Amino acid sequence: MLEDLSTPAPKVTAPESFSPSITFDGNGGEATLPAVEGDNPTDVEGFLRDAGINPDEIEIVGEPRVSRWQVARPFPLEPMWMTSVRIRWVKRNAQINLPLLYSLAKKTKPVTPKPVQSGKALVILWSDLQVGKVDHRGGVDAMIHRVAQTQLELVKKVKTVRPERIIFCDVGDTIENFSNAADMHQLQSNDLSIMQQVDLATSFAWESLKQLAKFAPITYLSVGSNHCQWRVNKQRVGKATDDWGIHIGRTLARLSHEVGLDITFHEPASHDESLALDIFGDGYHVLGMVHGHQANNPNMIPDWWRKQAFGKQPVQAATVLVSGHFHHLRVIELGSTQRGSSRYWVQASTLDNGSNWWRTSQGEDSQPGLVCFELQRNKDFTGTVWKL
Repeated sequence: MLEDLSTPAPKVTAPESFSPSITFDGNGGEATLPAVEGDNPTDVEGFLRDAGINPDEIEIVGEPRVSRWQVARPFPLEPMWMTSVRIRWVKRNAQINLPLLYSLAKKTKPVTPKPVQSGKALVILWSDLQVGKVDHRGGVDAMIHRVAQTQLELVKKVKTVRPERIIFCDVGDTIENFSNAADMHQLQSNDLSIMQQVDLATSFAWESLKQLAKFAPITYLSVGSNHCQWRVNKQRVGKATDDWGIHIGRTLARLSHEVGLDITFHEPASHDESLALDIFGDGYHVLGMVHGHQANNPNMIPDWWRKQAFGKQPVQAATVLVSGHFHHLRVIELGSTQRGSSRYWVQASTLDNGSNWWRTSQGEDSQPGLVCFELQRNKDFTGTVWKL
């Protein structure tokens, strides 16, 4: 009869992930605050002070996550809405110490992502962090905040794209170093030692990889770069792979193997500065990668690529070339592939604290961001990228 036309409303309970809690590793943390009734304001500062954390010494990262649910009350009272808030923060003037990377590694649990047959690969251009540099956007505090916010946006993008594989490209200049081109200046402008720079840069990448590994298998690519090269008196010494960025990739490979994350690592041959990867193993999408300091200005990159093809260098067959170094996003359609589609060059944005010498001399300032794009199996890339 009439009673069969409707069903009881499902019971709504508080999400399990929103039980009050707080975690803190000395440089940042996460907290889920106790629920409050209705639209009453949540006392974030009071909660943190009760937990022994001074709100004046931290900075909230990203937007707070809010959960709302109903709880039943005795008749005739209406159900009552409850609200809980989750926040992430970093500590102002955080002291970065060398055990940071391994403290993060110890907390890593192996994960096996659920297989996704989307025919999609998400390419992430992790470029020009120049960890340790102080410039007009700040120092290590600003860098920690920017990377944490970027990681949040990146996870959102992965959830939207649902790739079956992730290509994480360390495009170079991950650390600032002290001896590339302006070594005396860097002695004053850097706020981290070379050991701290490497440790923090590795920790940034490791934390990102841990989050991404929950969604799909990862391929990690690294190439040499001018800020990461082994240099003495500004002159490069050793092989092309004697490079802090490649060293970071090897450290991540060792950690990944120890904890069982599904990550494959590639670097150039010992005397090469570029590499190429056949994304789906069918020759359709071949991703070439180089840092970009091989050219004196960005307009010379296309010609550099053409010469690499003539010389049968690693990126000769690339259908998409990615680079960094010049700090601003650029996407250019170039030439054609063997099947007649267009090749593309994608220049990555920077994630650094700014480049004041360029800003004051040229009047331009590239905005930081993380560039990523999608490659689909048997579907031509048409130049669409996202800047997070």
